[in-house]
Order: sequence, then C-alpha cells, then structure tokens
Amino acid sequence: MGKRRRVAERRTKNPAVIGGMAAAVVVGAGVGAYALYGGGASADSRTTATAAAKPKIKTGPLSAAEVTGTATTFLTSWQQGRVDRAAAATDDTAAATALLTGWTKDAHVTGATLTPGTPTGAKVPFSVKGTVTYQGVSKPLVYDSALTVVRDTTDGTPRVDWHASVVHPDLADGDTLVTGASGTPPVTALDRQGGEITEAKYPSLGTILDGLREKYGKEAGGKAGVELRVVRGKESKAKKSSDKTLLELSKGTPGTVRTTLSPTLQAAAERQVANRPRASVVVTRVSTGEVLAVANSGHGFNTAFQGSLAPGSTMKVITSSLLIEKDLASADKVHPCPKTFRYGGWTFHNDDDFEIKKGTFKASFARSCNTAFISQAGKLDDDSLTKQAQQVFGLSLNNWSVGVPSFDGSVPVQSAAQKAASLIGQGGVRMNPLNMASVAATVKSGSFHQPYLVSPKVDGRTLATASRTMSPATLGQLRELMNYTAAYGTAAQAMSGLGPDYGAKTGSAEVDGQDKPNGWFTAYRGDLAAAGVVQAGGHGGDTAGPIVASLLRLGG
Repeated sequence: MGKRRRVAERRTKNPAVIGGMAAAVVVGAGVGAYALYGGGASADSRTTATAAAKPKIKTGPLSAAEVTGTATTFLTSWQQGRVDRAAAATDDTAAATALLTGWTKDAHVTGATLTPGTPTGAKVPFSVKGTVTYQGVSKPLVYDSALTVVRDTTDGTPRVDWHASVVHPDLADGDTLVTGASGTPPVTALDRQGGEITEAKYPSLGTILDGLREKYGKEAGGKAGVELRVVRGKESKAKKSSDKTLLELSKGTPGTVRTTLSPTLQAAAERQVANRPRASVVVTRVSTGEVLAVANSGHGFNTAFQGSLAPGSTMKVITSSLLIEKDLASADKVHPCPKTFRYGGWTFHNDDDFEIKKGTFKASFARSCNTAFISQAGKLDDDSLTKQAQQVFGLSLNNWSVGVPSFDGSVPVQSAAQKAASLIGQGGVRMNPLNMASVAATVKSGSFHQPYLVSPKVDGRTLATASRTMSPATLGQLRELMNYTAAYGTAAQAMSGLGPDYGAKTGSAEVDGQDKPNGWFTAYRGDLAAAGVVQAGGHGGDTAGPIVASLLRLGG
C-alpha cells in the first residue's frame, strides 16, 4: 500500500460545444475570451461611475453569456499564468491570488490546459491537464473541477464564486498544494490477519489510510518520497482532516502498520453501504474495543468516525441508564407515554402521536416513545445527561485516541427545551456510528472500552477511560430494555434470528431541509457491537438496521 489517496488519470475530454463553437483553452494558442465562447464580458473590466451619469447596478439572474464569459476570462487567464487577471475575475481576489500563485510556485504545475465543459446554470465544469515537475522528475496531472459564477452585489458584475475547491476538488478553503519531499513516509497498512489494506480493495478506507500515514508514517520506519499533496490549513486541521497525496513523483519506502480490521467483516461492510447513499457503519469487539470494520458509502469523508450528527432515539440508551440510576424509571414499572408533552415552551410529539396507556418503561423504550423521556426532563439537572455520557460511556471528553482522526461525540449542558430534546438525541447532542457502537458495547460489556483501530502497544499511547460503571441493577435493566427491543420492539424485524444474546435500539433524527430523517441503529450480539446511520433514509429499523444486523450475523 503506502500511498495516500490520489487523483486517477482521466482521458482529456473532447471540447464542449457551446453556442455552436468548440470550446477549449490552449496555452500559447492566442485564443481569447471572446473567441472561446463567442462573446462575454471580461471579468476585470470594471464599470466606473462618472460625475455625469452613475450607471445602474445590474441585478437579477445571470445570463448564459455572463456565465460563459466570466468562466472564459478566469480559465484563460489562469492557464496563461496571468494570475492578477484570473484573480480579478473572482469575488475574493486575495485568496485567489495566493492559491493560483502557489499553483506554479509551490505545486510546480506547468503546461496546464483547462478545457471547459457544458455549463449547467451558473456552474461550469472544466478539466485540467498539466505536468508536475520537481527536481528533474515529471509526471502528468489530470483531473476534473468546476466553478460557479455569481453576481457581485456591490457592482452587479458577474464573478467566479471563489473557493479553493475551484483549483482542485480535494482542497478546502485555507488548504494549499505543495510538491516536494512528503515529510511523512508512506505506510503499508495490514489487517488483523496480516493482509495488505488498499483503497482499491476497500474503497471506504481512503481517509483511514491517509490518517494512518499521517500518524504512523515516521514511526513505522519508512522513507519519504516526492509528492504533490494537499497540505491542510488551520480550519481543516481543526476538523482533523489529514493531508492527502494527489500525485507521487518518486516512491518512498513504506513502513508497516497493523490494524484491528477484520478482512471478512470489512469486505462485508463495504458491500452493505455500497448501494445505499450516505450510509455509514462501524463494528467493534465488545470485550476489547477493537474496530473490526468501518465503511462509508461516500468516500471523501469518514462519517463513521468523524461525523457529527444528531443520533435520535439511539441516545435513549444513555438516557435510560440515567433515569434508572435516579429511580425515575424502571423496566417493568408503569411509565407515562402520552401523545404529547410540553416542556420549556416546546410541545414534543411521538411518531404519529401514538400513546401507551398504563404501559411499562420497557414498552416505551421498545416502541421509542419520546414523551416517556421528555416527561422526566424537569426532574433532571441541566448537566445530568452530560455527566452520564462522560462518566459512564466515555463520551464528549475529546480524549479518544483511536489511531486515526475521530470525533468523540458531544453532549453539551443545555437547559429548558433543548435539555429535553437532548434526552431523545436531538438538541445539541451529536454522535457518529463509532460513538454509538461504543455505547452498545458498554451496555453488553458493563464497562467502557475506548474503540481503537491501532493497538496502543504499537506506539504506547494511553486510551481513554470512563470514571465509573453502572450498578449491576441498572446494567441488568438496561440490557433487558435492549434485549426486549431486539426481540419485540422496533428493532425486531432487522434482528430476527440473531437472539437470544442480543440487544438493539433504533433511532430517527429529524434534520432541517431533509424530507426524511436520518435513520440510526445500534446493537450488540455476543462479543460484537455495531452501529450505523443512513442519512435522509427514514426510520432506523428499516434503513440502518439491516446493515448492522447483517454484520452481526456474519460475525457470529
């Protein structure tokens, strides 16, 4: 392995036909902006008001000529090395100047040809073909990008909406492109059985491989090569994004890092998410915290480890442990589940406003009754749920050391309606499948084991711990709730045939702007725990449930 993610070469597309003319930008060919698209305003031609007549600022939608003309000016100027003119065609001259200057000075890209595609509204796709040359070594660079034209609100001029992703789609604002000695040697990552892990074999693991290289490249004994790479800026680093290799000019010598991944479970996880848009899943070993599989249907961001999403009703596992400890609920005791409950100025509803008359807390948990939890908010301190998540489940302390970048969950202290919403996994609560797989594992194990992808024995790092465990009585009831839900509740269909040593909880989290909620599912079976989410998928039992259950079934 040893290589971080790179951009695959593509054949240069045939020039797009726009307005009956073939469009292509060619260095030195003398093709100007007007010849390229057959007309359009130059982006650095600014209208100057005179004392005699102040021109009217143009507003309204952009015309096709304005879009193509602005794109042409920008792409032609960039290709010809006229950075000042290209930057002037954008709405952020300073940022564009810096990155476009670095394109040749730091990234060492020469001889670029930028070929525009057919615009879609204000968006103009284009292909890039150039050469990266460094210390006598040259390699071709080929990729696709896109730009969007917007109208400047101050003077009405159409300009390129500037973001670093215009220069390369893997760039976030503040990132840079650099060609040189990589600094970090490559690594060969191995699964728990000694097989090599590659992105070609496991498409979900591109970001994982980037993270392993960044953390263990120097420690693993390899030697750095020469690469064109994305160097992350301040904001990207705050999000724990790893540097990324785009092109390798000379090979380094990789070191070796062994992970905890199971080749069987990883391959199965890849298959499970492949045909489901925006799906993520994690499988861990209950007794140790080892991560056995991690997969995402989207490969550009590791949502399974770094996602920050409201977990919906899967959060009720943690909330239930809190209510049981405080003697506010008991599995077999009658517990209120009205159609609605008002708290902190908000009226909270159950799905379809169902109610359970004289039902037990176990029945409310299994059917995922929101009001059964909201009704207890007034009896809890504002920090009660936060402390429970931190002290028992090891979450929301920002101290996990998984071996690659991860997000440890967030359960902030909240009050009034937001506190109540947090009890059912909304409000300010944020989790990902790694966090929720750990929650299920804590229930099955009885104590928190921080999940990890690389053994702490490799580098001597210290894993996070929880300050306390649940009492045997609380733990017993919590297992009873999850077991009952897996057998008879909202998780029963997905978990069919996996009992009796199992437990589960479903969840749905409403998200602004989505027609369907995010579907969540967390469960354990034997010594395995798993959790998954399908964003904008619908109810967790129907969407994430089959993914999780299939992996628990495979794991035995």
